[in-house]
Amino acid sequence: MTDSSAPQSQADLSAHASHHQEGSLAKLALGAMGIVFGDIGTSPIYAFRETFAGHHQLAPDELHIVGVLSLIFWSMMIVVSIKYVGIIMRADNKGEGGSLALLALINRKAEGKKWTAGIVMLGVFATALFYGDSMITPAISVLSAVEGLTTVESSFAPFVIPIAIGLLIGLFAIQAHGTAKVGALFGPIMMTYFATLALLGLIHIAAMPGIILETLNPWNAVQFFMADGWLAFLALGSVVLAVTGAEALYADMGHFGRKPIGLSWLCFVMPALMLNYMGQGAMILSLDPAAAQEAVKNPFFLLAPDALRLPLVLLATLATIIASQAVITGAFSVTQQAIQLGFIPRLRILHTSASTAGQIYIPVINWGLMIMVILLVLFFQSSSNLAAAYGIAVTGAMLIDACLLTVVLFSLWQWRKWVAIPLLAIFFFVDLAYFSANMTKVPDGGWVPLLIGLVIFTLLTTWAHGRKLMLERMREASIPASIFIKSAASSATRVPGTAVFMTTSSEGVPHSLLHNLKHNKVLHERVLLLTVKIEDVPYVPEEKRFELTDLGSGFYRLLVRYGFMQDSDVPAALQRVEKCGAAFNMMDTSFFLARQTLLPSTSRPAMPAWREKLFSWMLRNAESAMEFFKLPPNRVVELGSQVEI
Repeated sequence: MTDSSAPQSQADLSAHASHHQEGSLAKLALGAMGIVFGDIGTSPIYAFRETFAGHHQLAPDELHIVGVLSLIFWSMMIVVSIKYVGIIMRADNKGEGGSLALLALINRKAEGKKWTAGIVMLGVFATALFYGDSMITPAISVLSAVEGLTTVESSFAPFVIPIAIGLLIGLFAIQAHGTAKVGALFGPIMMTYFATLALLGLIHIAAMPGIILETLNPWNAVQFFMADGWLAFLALGSVVLAVTGAEALYADMGHFGRKPIGLSWLCFVMPALMLNYMGQGAMILSLDPAAAQEAVKNPFFLLAPDALRLPLVLLATLATIIASQAVITGAFSVTQQAIQLGFIPRLRILHTSASTAGQIYIPVINWGLMIMVILLVLFFQSSSNLAAAYGIAVTGAMLIDACLLTVVLFSLWQWRKWVAIPLLAIFFFVDLAYFSANMTKVPDGGWVPLLIGLVIFTLLTTWAHGRKLMLERMREASIPASIFIKSAASSATRVPGTAVFMTTSSEGVPHSLLHNLKHNKVLHERVLLLTVKIEDVPYVPEEKRFELTDLGSGFYRLLVRYGFMQDSDVPAALQRVEKCGAAFNMMDTSFFLARQTLLPSTSRPAMPAWREKLFSWMLRNAESAMEFFKLPPNRVVELGSQVEI
């Protein structure tokens, strides 16, 4: 049983809870290139194209091309380099990043202030949007790369969707085997990919070097808006595709650290991306109007000569598979955090690496994502159609990150207002502009990530609220341990062995103990009331793991703490417990679990009927505590109880 509420005075705990990635800076920077930048690195395949040939088409002339390039450059500078790499990545939760890690950090520091409830809801909704992003990213990335085959031979068009679906099915099918071996190749492949992007861009920039200064000049973006105000605003909905994946830099920070990610971005990834975008612009400008209008439909692949186009398609496909792999792995990691923090029911989690704790596989998430990704490909049919759905989830998450950053700057870091307010004003202006532009895409497919986010948000909040109510009702019905021990220790028959009663509360007597005494009328010689508590730090060090209380008469209360990134292995933990009598022998230990049956409350209903039914369904389908806590199956006894909510 878990209790995810953290104690208010945990400064000593969190001070020791940091988690550091080992390895040289260069090695970590290369690894980050393979995992972290896959999403944003594949954006050149479709971002520039969508701005001109998407749902709101622009004429591929000099005014629009240099205006769009300037928007892309300054978006990368403001959103990625300054906002995420420069500031948000400093707000780590003991080395871990991402919306849930940041939310846990804010919750711990805020200590129950009034505004925390709204911040929690924002953080949960950002998580819900992330799942939408996890579905759309593999679909649009792989589909856009496979569509490059049509630039090699137009007769390949009927095979694009079947090939994309086949690649996606294969990608999800290998997840159960782990990504350690494949992951070792990710860095070199992505380094080759980024070098290719830069080289292809430079070839075309060489014929028009002035485009570099035009791109760096923000006045060109201003002139774009002055000439075509409404079209320029709509173009933001496609320009933002160039920075999709910026939030992944923060979410994956725990794997590599802030410095390696920042080094890779500033010294290699961003220059390569911008050179490629400028190369696409230079190529279009070098053509006559009729040819430019045709080339802008797929400028990325047309950067390569005919003889090298097929190898470029294959390299881009590998890059999109790597980008998809990173998002899938991120979905597993976010799900594990959400389970430990009490937003998702217990799910089956498999570890695919004996040496790396972060490499996990969650079957229900994997196959659920695969089904949704394939449905998206079949429904939208092309990457251009998918682009309309892509931006909303990303810009929504970025806007929420700006809100969370506001709390961090004022409440946690206590920045001076004259520094924080202008900076936040720029971030909110940019994020709101991008989000507003993407909201115009709702009729064209933007409703898909919003619907996905709303459904997942409802599931997350229903589970968190229902679980809180259930724990409150169970605490109300419990009796003090001291009273129970005095009456039961002398009257009940004691039998040899150890009984471990799993309980969500570190106070009172668990229902399973009361039921066992009522029906079996015996107590074991050693009775352990065990609570597993998930703290709001990623990792809890071994010296802070256990809190043991001797209740007398052979009764003990044990509190075992884990971080939200750690695995809850109860038998392994018990082997390390001292000062609790003899060492624990699993063949002489019985674990007692309570399985709750929910009853709708008629006297004081706290949830609408439909949410009660939804919570009850989630509770029934959650993984059993036996599997989640790695308890030996032949030593577990489950006792049922009824709870009103």
